[in-house]
Amino acid sequence: MSRTPQKQVNLEFLDEPPDMLLFERELWPKYTYIAGIDEAGRGPLAGPVIAAAVIIPNDFSVEGIKDSKKLNPLQREKLYTEIMNHALSVGIGAASHEEIDKLNILQATYLAMNRAVDNLKIAPDYLIIDGNGLPKNKFPKKAIIKGDNRSISIAAASIIAKVTRDRLMDDFDKMWPAYNFARHKGYPTREHIAAIQKHGYCPIHRRSFQVKG
Repeated sequence: MSRTPQKQVNLEFLDEPPDMLLFERELWPKYTYIAGIDEAGRGPLAGPVIAAAVIIPNDFSVEGIKDSKKLNPLQREKLYTEIMNHALSVGIGAASHEEIDKLNILQATYLAMNRAVDNLKIAPDYLIIDGNGLPKNKFPKKAIIKGDNRSISIAAASIIAKVTRDRLMDDFDKMWPAYNFARHKGYPTREHIAAIQKHGYCPIHRRSFQVKG
């Protein structure tokens, strides 16, 4: 019985990680200070949305940086410290739950991003931003879909934003322990929704985000 020859597959590059400095290398010949920007907290029912802007040097060599969602809390905390120690500048911005309700989550996210840029100690020459939309500001910029998986600057910003927001939600947990913010960080888990149904909204809940029941 003859067998059909199996097609040979080159497996060499199937698991090759992306070049996380590709966008920065393309821009550095023209721009000196490139800020990667990302946010944390668009989806939760409570708390602010936090954005971070990170400018790294050309010889930045902190290992393990990637999309914050792919890291556990201990890894994020460690990398947060490394990024803060080795980046040229880090800016953090926030938009409150009141601003989210007033503006909508997209515009509040852009507001937080612009505040993060304003809080950089070094004025950037160019912005690379996670996603497919751009905040309005004076800087030249580019949106990069899934940028936190493709740019080390954006990935670093995602870690800074995530750790900053998680720490805030841990503080809120102490103020309103009935909601267990330290566990779910304000995201719409069953536990969180059940707590809202039982206790109603607390002061940091986003009233424009609908909860069944």
